[in-house]
Amino acid sequence: MRKSWQTSPPMPAATDSIRWRGHRGGVIAMHRALHHFRLDPMLLLSSISLLVLCTVLWFLLLPVICHYWNQIFALGLRLLPLHARLEVASYSLGFLRLAVPCLRMEPVLPNLRVWTLSCLAALVVLVATFFLPSKWLPIVYLIRSVLALHASALIYFALWPASFPHTPSSYLEGLTTAGLALISILPLLFALTYYIFDFGLFKKAGLTAMTMVHLTMFLPVQLLLQALVLQQSVLFMPLLYIIFGIPLDIVVIVAFYSWGMSWAFRSPGLAK
Repeated sequence: MRKSWQTSPPMPAATDSIRWRGHRGGVIAMHRALHHFRLDPMLLLSSISLLVLCTVLWFLLLPVICHYWNQIFALGLRLLPLHARLEVASYSLGFLRLAVPCLRMEPVLPNLRVWTLSCLAALVVLVATFFLPSKWLPIVYLIRSVLALHASALIYFALWPASFPHTPSSYLEGLTTAGLALISILPLLFALTYYIFDFGLFKKAGLTAMTMVHLTMFLPVQLLLQALVLQQSVLFMPLLYIIFGIPLDIVVIVAFYSWGMSWAFRSPGLAK
């Protein structure tokens, strides 16, 4: 006897809305940016034009930026208790030649006093995290992650201090060039993630300019502060590199981007 197979009846249309509901039953609304996402020819043309304009202006201003950083470093060396010297590294970007200022300093391995005090401070902070309220749990995890990173550096310098391959001079120069490269590609990053939304040309240009200016002024201060820490010992270099180096600059970019995404879109009448 042939067995008949029946297909299940179609689900009611009302059940389609289940996939738009959260775990508490509320409706998950479409993100406001997606309502304004449109890639018409004029928007693409204006975005590409703004990308080219910002990039060209930045590269034309690079020699001025390097001179500005040189003055900030020189001022910092005069005012801060920093034992370092200022040198210039030459870089060539096609037809463009840059004299990038770099801080140079001698590496200092951690002695017993620095290692012990750093270890005790890390233990005190670790114990303090157990007394923080539960609503601070994300901050507790962040602090413990930072402490775990620093603990790995403590173990390394306790066992193999002389084999550490990096010097403060190479690290600071690398951070300078990496920061310079990050600011240089910022218009491209915003072109791919921000210009595609219809905020208007002036808002896009303004957000790009504010972010680039902020990073340009922030980077030499960041380098001077890190040099102050590194002159105590290279023990803190892993922490500075992974937490307070380029990742910190990326956080600044994300903060400006988030601020820009909260701005009002152009009205439909102006978008035509």
